[in-house]
This record gives sequence, C-alpha cells and structure tokens, in this order.
Amino acid sequence: MIILKTKREIEIMRKAGRLVAQSHELVRKNIKPGVTTKELDQLIEEFLRSQNAIPTFKGYGGFPYAICASVNEEVVHGFPSDRKLLEGDIISVDIGATFEGYVGDGARTFYVGEVNDEKRRLVEATRQSFYEGIKFAKTSYRLSDISHAIQQYAESQGFSVVRDYVGHGVGRNMHESPQIPNFGKPGRGPRLQEGMVLAIEPMINAGTYNVKVLDNDWTVVTVDGRPSAHYENTVAITDGEPEFLTVL
Repeated sequence: MIILKTKREIEIMRKAGRLVAQSHELVRKNIKPGVTTKELDQLIEEFLRSQNAIPTFKGYGGFPYAICASVNEEVVHGFPSDRKLLEGDIISVDIGATFEGYVGDGARTFYVGEVNDEKRRLVEATRQSFYEGIKFAKTSYRLSDISHAIQQYAESQGFSVVRDYVGHGVGRNMHESPQIPNFGKPGRGPRLQEGMVLAIEPMINAGTYNVKVLDNDWTVVTVDGRPSAHYENTVAITDGEPEFLTVL
C-alpha cells in the first residue's frame, strides 16, 4: 500500500531532507585525497545527532554505519573504513536522516581531486538521468514513466542501469511502497498522486549492469570492476511540479 503524506507530514520531511542536504554539503567540503571514509562517517553522525536527528542507516537491518560510502566500482552500501581516498577516485555517499519520526534519504557521487573523463561523464550522466526521470514525476504520469526516462537517458550516454537495486517510497520508514526501478517500459505501475513521497535514485555503471555482493553481505560492486555512480533525492509529488526535499 502506498502511503500518501499530509502537508504536515511533508513539512516534517522537508526538515529531515534539509539535514540530508546539509550533510552532503559537509561531505563535499571535506572530501580530498587522504581523508578516510570512516572520518566522513563520523563527521555526518556527529552532525545529525547535534541536530536532534538520528542517522537512519545505522542499525538498519544490521548496517553498522551512519552513511554508505561506495568508492569507484562499489555501487551501493559501501562500509566506511580506514581506507584513504585517492586522487582520481569517485565516491558515492548515501545518507539518511530521521527527524521527528520521518526519514529523508539522498545520495551524491563526489570527485576526489581531478578524475578521468570516463568517471566525470558517468557522474554527470547519473545526475542528469535523475533529472530526466523527474520530468515525469507529476500526477499526469505513471510510476514507470520515471523509470523509462532514467534508463533511456543513461543508455543514450553509453552507460548501463543497475537492475538489482531500485528506488522506493519513503516516510516514517526508509523503505515503503512503491518500488521504483530505474529501467522498464513506460505507462506501467500506479498513477502518481499528490502526497506520494519517493526516493528516486539512479545507480548507473560505466560497464555492464551486473553486480555482486561482497563477503560483508552489504557492499555491492560491479562484476567487471568498472566505476559506478549514484544520485538520489527524496521527492514529494504535488499538484504541480515535484518538490525536492533533500536539496538546499
């Protein structure tokens, strides 16, 4: 069942989303060669708790950290560690914040110093694929219209769309109905309604879309070792243009 949110609920989710956006800005300011992903994790956990928010991911299904930090070929659910970021890396950082019982969820892929052309094109195409999908995040469309637009754009740029992991509804729980694939035929799934709040999150690979999970049972990597990027916002469906809840 898809839970429609009231205006009051969306107002709270705006606050949770703003904390996610502020967290990403903190990450952006602190990313540089030599920084460890664990230092980024501690930075964000301390910030969220200082704002009377809870890091949503920590303890979720047993996940042990406040953020997901996925470097280069890691797609999603990367564990923060003592690994130092290197010049030329890309890192996808996924952050959830629970504020007054409601969740904001957003991801960005950052450059570490100067990156090569393939990685830059991949990150930019992943971000743009989100915005291509968002053109259909209106009440006149169906859910898979978003999915189709994301896939069409990513593949037009020579990249592939991860099939095994998808976006989702979000509210009091991080994962609610509906699931939102980043691929598929248009005109399918539920019609979008005012009050839906969706975490739309393209995960795009430079090579094949096939992925595997590492021995820690969490971290997802590309099978061919080529880089992956991730871009996500929590989006509220309105009676007009969609509202992004996880941007400043």
